[in-house]
Amino acid sequence: MFESATTPALRFLAERGAYRRAASTFPSLTPVCLASIATGAHPDVHEIPHLVWWHRGERRFVEYGSSFGAVRAAGLARSLRDTIVDLNAKHLGKRAQTIYEALEAEDLTTAAINITCYRGTTRHLPTIPGVPAVLGPKRFFFYSLYESDRTGAPIAIRNRALGSIDAYAAAVGRWLVTRDGFDLLVFYLPDYDYASHAHGPDAAHDALRRSDDAVAALMDAAGGPEAFLERYAVVICSDHGQSRVEQAAQLDPGLGIVTASNRAGMIYTDDPRAAAAALDAEPAAGTVVFLEDGRVVARRDGDEDSALLDAVPDGRARAAAALANPNAGEVLVSAAPGWEFVDLAGRHHAGGGSHGSLERADSEVPMLSVGLGAPPASITGLKRLIEEHFGSAR
Repeated sequence: MFESATTPALRFLAERGAYRRAASTFPSLTPVCLASIATGAHPDVHEIPHLVWWHRGERRFVEYGSSFGAVRAAGLARSLRDTIVDLNAKHLGKRAQTIYEALEAEDLTTAAINITCYRGTTRHLPTIPGVPAVLGPKRFFFYSLYESDRTGAPIAIRNRALGSIDAYAAAVGRWLVTRDGFDLLVFYLPDYDYASHAHGPDAAHDALRRSDDAVAALMDAAGGPEAFLERYAVVICSDHGQSRVEQAAQLDPGLGIVTASNRAGMIYTDDPRAAAAALDAEPAAGTVVFLEDGRVVARRDGDEDSALLDAVPDGRARAAAALANPNAGEVLVSAAPGWEFVDLAGRHHAGGGSHGSLERADSEVPMLSVGLGAPPASITGLKRLIEEHFGSAR
C-alpha cells in the first residue's frame, strides 16, 4: 500500500516510520471501530455494537447509516439524530473516555475532522438551524454541519467520483496546520472505504490517491514533508479491513430480532443456542458466537470449537468483548467469505467490497507510526500510544 509511486506522501512516511498489521475490533464496522480508536476500548466498554442494533430500552432499531434505504426504513429523522448526535451524546458508554476528553483534561488542544466518534468537552452549535448542539473537541469539523472555525473549506457533499469528503478534510486540515492550531489532530478520510464498497478493495486506487493528496496537503501546509515531521508525530491506520463480496443473504427474521448489514449480524433472542444451531444450514453464516454459562461458544457448520477464534486476529478477545456489550444481540454472526448480509432495506454490496466479520481480511489493518515508537497490535492501543507520547513530551 505504501510502496506505490502514486502515493508519495504515504511512502515518505512509511520510509521514516514503523509498520505492522494490527487487529481491529468486532464487529469490524465503522461506528464500532471508530469508537474503539477514540476510546482505546472494545465494545464491552464503549457500548457501540454495530451499524444497526435493537435498542432494548426504547424498543426500536438504531441505524447509523448502513445505506440510505436502511436509514429511511428505520426513520430518517430519528436515524440522522442517532448517527450525528446520540451516538456520542447517549449511546457511547459512560465508562469510556475518549482521547479528546483525556487530553483536554491536561490542557491540550484536540481537533477532529469528520470522525463519527467525537465526544469531547466543548459545546458546538450547528451551521444549520434546528440541529442540536453537541460536545466535541475544542476544534471540531463534522461534514460542514459543525465547524468550530471558519476555514473557507468547500461544502462536504458526498460525490462518488470526485471524493469531496476528503477534499473538505484536506482544506480544513491545511488551515489548522498553517496555524499550528492543535496538539492532536484526528484526520479521518472516508472516501477510500466508500470507493472500496462500490468497486471492491482491489479497485479503489483513485480514491487512495486522493487520500494521499489529503495527507500531502497537511505536509505542504507545514512547509514540506521534512518540516511537517519536525513539528508532528504521526500515526496512520485504517479502522477496519475490507474483502470482496459476491453474494448476499438475509438472516432469517424468525430467529428473533435480527439486525444485520455488511458482513456482521446480531440476533436478539431468549434462546441463543437454538438460534445459533438454526444457522448451521445458512451458507452466508461463518463463525457464530454466543454466551452459555458465562463462556463464549463459537460454532460453525454445526461444529463447536473455541479454536475457531484462534484462526482470526485476536479472535477470542474480540468475540468476548462484543458479546459483553449490553447493546449487542445474544448471538453474533460473522459472515462466511464472499458473503454479505442485507440491511433493513435489503441493500448490499455484492460485486463490491464489504467488512464487519471476524475474518482476517475484514479485521486486520495497516498501522504506521512515525515518531511514536512501535505501533500497537490493536486499534484499541492507539489511545494509550498517544497519551504516552504527550506524557513523555511534557
